Amino acid sequence: MRALTAAGVGDERLLAAVRATPRTGFVPADQTAAAYRDVPVAIGQGQVTTQPSLSALMIEGLALDGCEHVLEIGTGLGFQTALLARLAADVVSIELRPDTARRARVNLARQGVRNVELRIGDGSGGVPDLAPYDAVLVSAAFPEVPAPLVAQLRPGGRLVQPIGPGGREQVVCFERTAAGLAQVRVLASACFVRLQGRYGFPPDEAGLC
Repeated sequence: MRALTAAGVGDERLLAAVRATPRTGFVPADQTAAAYRDVPVAIGQGQVTTQPSLSALMIEGLALDGCEHVLEIGTGLGFQTALLARLAADVVSIELRPDTARRARVNLARQGVRNVELRIGDGSGGVPDLAPYDAVLVSAAFPEVPAPLVAQLRPGGRLVQPIGPGGREQVVCFERTAAGLAQVRVLASACFVRLQGRYGFPPDEAGLC
């Protein structure tokens, strides 16, 4: 918790959600020791979890009050998904890799998280059949926000995404206005994997940071 407060996270509901969500339940068995530290954790297939303090900053940027219908791009093993589920009415999370999604589904069930609909597929296109969303959280980098994600965000809703080519990004909070997306603020600088998909990087160009 010290790492979160040191990073500037002040939302008490969010801090309580982190305290109530054991990260050890969302990492591979051989990475349990790392789960207690504020560091990314390798989860296989070239992917890593986001460190808790950064996840918390991104979630805090959405300004959730508990009533939101949230879209998460990139489920990973479900830790960030579980935090969102504790803070919003419901979460739609989409993961590109079927094996990763299967493991996340098991992890969420073990923790009793039931207000999540987990999809497997191309997150760069969002999940249009369940739109519009009050908030969107993207856990992979691209130089711009994919157009489908903008279209699926309701007016007045917030979107947080790492903006950049993959390797060193600015994590940016946006709000949808009548004219499109308006930048609210830069939340942090960080290193993210690239967003793959039709509206992201092609798989053969989707290198890692």
